[in-house]
Amino acid sequence: MEKLNNIIFYNIDHSIRLYRMYAQKQLREHGFKITIDQWLVIKCILENPTITQHELSELVFKDNASVTRIVDLLIKAKYLEKEINPEDRRKFILHVTKSGEDIIKNVQEIVLQNRSKALKGIAAKDLETADAVLQKIIANCK
Repeated sequence: MEKLNNIIFYNIDHSIRLYRMYAQKQLREHGFKITIDQWLVIKCILENPTITQHELSELVFKDNASVTRIVDLLIKAKYLEKEINPEDRRKFILHVTKSGEDIIKNVQEIVLQNRSKALKGIAAKDLETADAVLQKIIANCK
């Protein structure tokens, strides 16, 4: 039986979890009160202004209930606004506020530093290969 450390998916998951913990710690240490998941939601809405909440949940790999909680917290923090979709009153349109845009801009330097630290010592060619392999895994699992 193979050991966990020899299973590629275990190592992928382990590296992602460690990176997220490190990134969250860096945000806290720099005085930001936003979580990685909240940052991701705001960033996705900025990049996809017409996104539905269901599409958002798929994009950030969270269930609908988790995204609803994150969105509610972001509205409370004044990073997002929500309005009823005039074409379908059962749905909402999410807008990133000026404060939401500002937090993304302010956190950007920390995000880049986090990535730089995590990828330190890895050649660009190796990163391209890793990305290509991950894209193949994604395609195989769809």
